[in-house]
Amino acid sequence: MIRLNSILFALACLLTAFHTKAQQQIENSSAMVLPSDAGSTVRTYVNPILPGDHPDPTLLKVGDDFYMCGSSFHFVPNLPILHSKDLLHWETIARVVPANWQDLRSGAPGAGIWQGAITYFYGEYHIYFSNGSGGGQYFATAQKPSGPWSAPVKVKTTEGTGPIGYDNSVFIDDDGTPYMVIKCAQTLNRLQQIGRDGHLTGKLINMDWINRNKTYSWAEGPVMYKKDGWYYYFMAGDVTGGQYILRSKTLTSDSTQWENLGKIFAFSKDPENRFRSVNHMSAPVRLNDGTWWCIAQSYDAPKSDDWSGQGRQDLLLQIRWTAEGKPYVSYPSDQPLPRPSLPTVGLRWCLPMSDYFSADTLNLAWHFLNKQSASQYSVTDRPGWLRLKPLTEQVHILQKEGGHSYALVTKVDFDANEQGQQAGIYLTSGNETKSVKLFCGNDHGRQIGFVMGKQSFTTKNTLGKTVWLKLERYGHKLTGYYSSDGYTWIKVGDSIDATDLDKAQPNFNAWVGTSVGLFAQGKQADFDLFVYKDGFSSLPVEGANNYYGVKLSASGAVVDSDTGGWIMLGGVEIGLAEKKAKNISLTAAAKKESTIEIWIDDLSGKGKILKSIKITPTGDLNKWSDFSAKIPFVSGQHDLYIKMIGAKDGLAIKNLKFN
Repeated sequence: MIRLNSILFALACLLTAFHTKAQQQIENSSAMVLPSDAGSTVRTYVNPILPGDHPDPTLLKVGDDFYMCGSSFHFVPNLPILHSKDLLHWETIARVVPANWQDLRSGAPGAGIWQGAITYFYGEYHIYFSNGSGGGQYFATAQKPSGPWSAPVKVKTTEGTGPIGYDNSVFIDDDGTPYMVIKCAQTLNRLQQIGRDGHLTGKLINMDWINRNKTYSWAEGPVMYKKDGWYYYFMAGDVTGGQYILRSKTLTSDSTQWENLGKIFAFSKDPENRFRSVNHMSAPVRLNDGTWWCIAQSYDAPKSDDWSGQGRQDLLLQIRWTAEGKPYVSYPSDQPLPRPSLPTVGLRWCLPMSDYFSADTLNLAWHFLNKQSASQYSVTDRPGWLRLKPLTEQVHILQKEGGHSYALVTKVDFDANEQGQQAGIYLTSGNETKSVKLFCGNDHGRQIGFVMGKQSFTTKNTLGKTVWLKLERYGHKLTGYYSSDGYTWIKVGDSIDATDLDKAQPNFNAWVGTSVGLFAQGKQADFDLFVYKDGFSSLPVEGANNYYGVKLSASGAVVDSDTGGWIMLGGVEIGLAEKKAKNISLTAAAKKESTIEIWIDDLSGKGKILKSIKITPTGDLNKWSDFSAKIPFVSGQHDLYIKMIGAKDGLAIKNLKFN
């Protein structure tokens, strides 16, 4: 007995030493080295790579292409698939489940489709998902991710399968055998083979011991990967954070064969980091250069400024491995990080898209919160216009909100001649309990209205039935405007404080984030366009989606590198119908003569410089001056790059706009 105890003690010491050494490797890992030319070209990225609500991400690499999807809940059409070549720029290429799918029996907030696991095996693309309102696990197949996708089929199970769950993924072993990684309820975690017909087969691998004592909260969103002969099992605690790792040399139900490696994400104590609840990671992917990456979700919620209402945003994170085989991710930073060594192919940053409704089908970026709205629109009844056709209830069309600063613009043709009729711009939470409307309407006469809860402003509509509307967001402050021509704008009342919409919502905002778009109620309305980030409105640089070599704050950006820096504002609309940009104006400050260059789409390669502007000294960085210059003809929606060439702490910019 003494000898056995000695052996057990020695094993315990070895295990402790292993974990201590692994932890030291993580804690002592050197800071990431950024490329020397990062100040003059785009070598870095800033999270989130998918702003706005993109919950429960799953990631698939096939050749040089990446595909991802996740939970879409009650949004219809359901289950969007996104595609990328560089893990940074994404576009929606398909929506697997149509809005009229009969097995989706409930449109209640938070119902609908949970999970969404895209995979490829046996020569076909498969996507598995849980039908939260109709019950059960379903799958669809396609020859290519863009579709067409087959009608969803309910997964058949075996006698021993048991409950099949709602939060599953698919793991492909080295020999090509697919397994469903099953998660059902708080204490059920299982594995089972998938047959060639897409249904479950073979013996169940019962791993309910993982969370029998609720050690890992819910142990949800499990994914697996195999590396160097080890099976790695990753699981999230719950939506509020925590991501844990187990590993084994064999796929087995025997708990003694699985080793607990602790958490994968290292966390900082910085209360002002935007992303402090990272989890629900995808399975890792390995690039040709040997680096490893994953995508994970987090709410945007620094202690001083809660943006949880926008939903779970997606971060790209590089995975490193200790010598002993423990994967780890340095604290998920909201600062510039070295980007993957992958080619960029001209996609914009994934943000809401402007739309002129010139196509005869709806852009895949749009969604609806219920089947009714999804059946009451047309882009062909009046070519070049979107028509919303409410019968009794309000009809809307939406995209996922992205970012803290933007200006939405639309032109609406709407003859509001009866009480309660409204049409215009709409921001709303997932269950529509918190909403903002800027609209033309009728309230004992034609009115322009701007409303959020008890914050309500109206003014008499003297422009007639065709009106331009603009809603500007600068942080939690929203301001509404109307116009007869899209050039000269009139403010509607005072600004609205949207903090209650933006902060954490009950029931996690019905599991989804804020959406932005258009609505009509009481009567048919036509919309000529929808602009997400109007470049003819002031664009504060604090709303950057990517940057390097600058310090960002609410007051602007200051060069913070001896090699200069740059800022990227994603999805800026520069050409607005017949309105084309001719000039650019910016507010800047400089201690010495400096230069600001304005580029679109990139700082090199496929990018194009619009203007190089000399910034004359203003005295110090607290003294702002306006600078302007003519630019060549340009139109459309672009990622806008602001390159700052000046001494460290010697050049600053606050905002810019086109005119």
